[in-house]
Amino acid sequence: MTKRTKLEIINDLLVAIQEKGGQIKPTHLMYRANLSNKLLHEYLDELSDKGMLERVTTSSTIIKITDKGYEFITQFKKMREFQAAFGL
Repeated sequence: MTKRTKLEIINDLLVAIQEKGGQIKPTHLMYRANLSNKLLHEYLDELSDKGMLERVTTSSTIIKITDKGYEFITQFKKMREFQAAFGL
């Protein structure tokens, strides 16, 4: 088994949120993306800073994917298809 790249982890996070209807609790996301709590929060901070997701805090925290996050998923899929087409 090979280690995931940073882009693969980001894609896994965003797809996990997308599959839950565009929003998810942090603990559920941590399990779905198979990350430690520390790594999850590092990625959440970075993706939040880049505008790909947002944290909504009321009585609990909810992570929501943004339009920019959906665009990342689309472009990542195209990149994978390109790599596969050329055997890279």
